[in-house]
Amino acid sequence: MSECSLIYTVSVSFQQAIPITDNPDCSGPRRRASSLPTDERRADLIAAVLPLLIEHGTAVTTRQIALAAGIAEGTIFRAFPDKKSLVTAAIEHAFDPAPMDAELDAIDRSLPLEARLEVAVSIMADRLGFLGQLMLATGIRPPDLKAGRTPGHHPPNLESLAALFEPDRALIRRDPLHAAQLLRGLTFAASHPTLLAGKPLTPAEIVSILLDGLRKSEARPC
Repeated sequence: MSECSLIYTVSVSFQQAIPITDNPDCSGPRRRASSLPTDERRADLIAAVLPLLIEHGTAVTTRQIALAAGIAEGTIFRAFPDKKSLVTAAIEHAFDPAPMDAELDAIDRSLPLEARLEVAVSIMADRLGFLGQLMLATGIRPPDLKAGRTPGHHPPNLESLAALFEPDRALIRRDPLHAAQLLRGLTFAASHPTLLAGKPLTPAEIVSILLDGLRKSEARPC
């Protein structure tokens, strides 16, 4: 199942017409854009537009984007042919799981198992919240970014998450990959605000439920 279907399903297609420019109520000093390679300029613009998409949705204007990026409005079109292509690239970047996998890989393996998993849950929950906000603000829904593919239709790569269980493999009743699947699924369910009546579980609670279950130790049959 793709992340977008786990996060939220919204009714407005992302492929609706997106105006290229508007006359926004924004002002502020512009800095002259430094000369950057196209790939770097695209990356800077994507980083600038993502918070704006959450705030304004697809109604965000190229002027607002230019102000946030500290560049002239025309500089945008040296990196992207139009606003729609920039917005599409930004959303595809947001759904790319590689940055999250890198964060999981960077977790200190010398930490106790519970601490490692709590950091991992925080990373996954933050991503879930961000993508949920992005989907609601932009009105995207699967499928649409490209024909036949949903935004976030990346098969989950659980290797980084499974590796966090490896040092304590002897202490768990499932193999690390299965444990990673369980932790990912529980995190998605327990972090979703609509599934738990607006009271998502904390990372510590999620990890405790996964490792210890709900039943008190004294209530377990001998």
